[in-house]
Order: sequence, then C-alpha cells, then structure tokens
Amino acid sequence: MNTRNTRLRRTAIALASSAIAVSLAGCGVVDGIGGSDSKASPTKGDDIKVGLLLPEKANTRYEKFDYPIINEQVKKLTNGKGEVIHLNAEQSASKQNAQLQQLVDDKVDVLLVDAVDSKAIASGVRKAKAAGIPVIAYDRLAEGPIDAYISFDNELVGEVQGKELLKALGTNAATKQIVMMNGAPTDPNAAQFKAGAMSVLDGKVEIAQKYDTKDWDPAQAKSNMEKAISAIGLSNVAGVYSANDGLAGGVIDAMKTMGVNKVPPVTGQDAELDAVQRILLGEQYMSVYKSYPQEATAAAEMAVAKVQGRGIEFDALTRDKVDSPTAQKIPAQLVPVVALTKDNIKETVLQDNIYRLSEICTAKYKSACAAAGLK
Repeated sequence: MNTRNTRLRRTAIALASSAIAVSLAGCGVVDGIGGSDSKASPTKGDDIKVGLLLPEKANTRYEKFDYPIINEQVKKLTNGKGEVIHLNAEQSASKQNAQLQQLVDDKVDVLLVDAVDSKAIASGVRKAKAAGIPVIAYDRLAEGPIDAYISFDNELVGEVQGKELLKALGTNAATKQIVMMNGAPTDPNAAQFKAGAMSVLDGKVEIAQKYDTKDWDPAQAKSNMEKAISAIGLSNVAGVYSANDGLAGGVIDAMKTMGVNKVPPVTGQDAELDAVQRILLGEQYMSVYKSYPQEATAAAEMAVAKVQGRGIEFDALTRDKVDSPTAQKIPAQLVPVVALTKDNIKETVLQDNIYRLSEICTAKYKSACAAAGLK
C-alpha cells in the first residue's frame, strides 16, 4: 500500500509542478523566462548554451522528439538567443564520456544528460560540476553530483505493464507461464521498470524464464525468446512481459518464426510507430505512452531556469525527490504515463501529434484502423 501511495503522490506532484510553473509565469509572480518582456538574471542572459547528450538512435524518439522539442523550447524561452548543442552517443558509454568532456571544454552553461551507462557517466558529471556547469539527468538517473532529474515515473511504468498483462491473462493467471524480457542492466530505468512490474506480477503468475537484454537490443531479445520457447514450449507461453517496444518486436518475431498461431499478450513501452501498428493488428497487446513533449518541454524549462537563477520556477518544476546510489534527495519531476491500447490511440499519440493518422493507417493497416474507429 505504501508503494502505491508513493506512486500516486509522485504522479500528483508531477502534474502539480507543471501547473504551478505555468501559473507563476502567467500571473507575473515570477519574472518568467522567455517572452519579449522577460528579464534575464544579472549573471546570465538569454544567450545561453545548453548541452544535450542523448544515448542512442535505435529508439527513434530521441532524434525525432526529444532533441527538436528541447531545441524549440530553449529558443522560445530565450527570445531565440539560446543554443542547444546536441550529441548522440549511439549506445557507447565511452563515446558519451568524450562528448561530455567536449561540452565542458566548449563551456556550455548547463548539461542535460541522458546516460548510456549511469555509473560510467559519473566521472564526467563530476568534471562538469568542477567546471561550474550544472547537470540535469534527463530520462535516466545518472550517478554523480547531479542538480536535478526529470523522467517518467519508471516504477509506475512497470506497474502499468504488469497490470495490463495480468488483465490480458484473465482468470487463473497463477496457473499460467510467462516470459520476462527486461531491459539493459546498465540502464537504471530498466531496473525500475522491472521492480514495478514485479510488484504486480510476483506471486500472481509463473515467470518461467527471464532475461536482461544487453543494450536493449531487439535481436538479443529475439534470440532469448527462442531459448525460452525451446525451454518451456511455444504452447506454454501464455504471455510476455517485454520492457519496451523494441524488445517486443524481437519477441514477436521469435514467436512467428517458431510457428505461433496467435501471438499471446506481449507488453511494450514507448508507443513506437511499429508497436502502435502491431497493437492495431492484435500482435502486441499494449504499450506505455509517455508524453515526450511534456518531458522535453519541462527539461528545457528546468535547464533555462537553472542557468538564469530562477529559483522559484526551478523549485516548482522539481517538487519531488529521488535518490541515486551516489546522491540523496535529488530535486526531480516525474511525468505521468498511460497504458496505450487500440482503444485510446486517438486520445494519446494522435492527439499529441506524435504521429499523423496517415502514418499509422497505411495500406497494410487500413482495415485494422477502421475497426478501431481511426478514420
């Protein structure tokens, strides 16, 4: 019960934080960032440089949503004078550390860091802090002396996935076998997804096989799923907890390759286009929709507020607290999430302009879209 109350409190705080920030700026209580009438702090004006370190390109969200939204929002908040220097590590922790050093040498004013490896980045975070550059952990909780953290409520993500899977399994779930396909062991989010899922699934269903997936690699997920099927038998797989949509794709490919007649319920996360289309076809049961526009916009607001010394706004955006292995009570904002099924595609990814209807409902998916009321 305490865990659930904590999750509800985090969601309420995340929603309240955004509302407070908007209210303060709109009412003129705070000398708001951006806009023609805004006044920059005496120490730093609108000509700020934000360093943005992204972890990979395999998940299309980072280049398609996160960077463009952060870039646009920083410009909006700084009268077009702010600059975002964005680098992608392409899943290499050593490359990301070199990129961080490059941004420190370039004397950026603030760093938004989405870590490939939360532990490996810690030394770079310490170097940035020594150079007087604040560091905000973005999407993944990096180790080291970070100033703030913004992400989705990752344990809640796992809980949502677990509950949806149990619902799909129906009655007598305890007698059924599932496979658990977790994310990368170097990603702290993966551990939180797993913990949230286990808080729901443990004791409610038999987890026959479970795997961690290096680098979130769908090919490895496919290989591991083939091993699981060989171990327990295809007909005995009642469902699959898959930590994200990329892994779900690998899992589903494995089951198709091995001759499944009907794919059992498979979870996911990230609302990737392929996953939305698989959901429409009934091949993937669900995904978790996370509002990247909300996360990215708030991250840009936090970065600009931090650099320009706008403490009231920064505090309003970071009303939660989280702990990492190296720091306690880190100011944070945890953005809420929602289960994505074929019943709410219109109210989520379409309403937020993540995808256009024409992108989802291509020729192959026309009939499935019509059946789901997407016209």
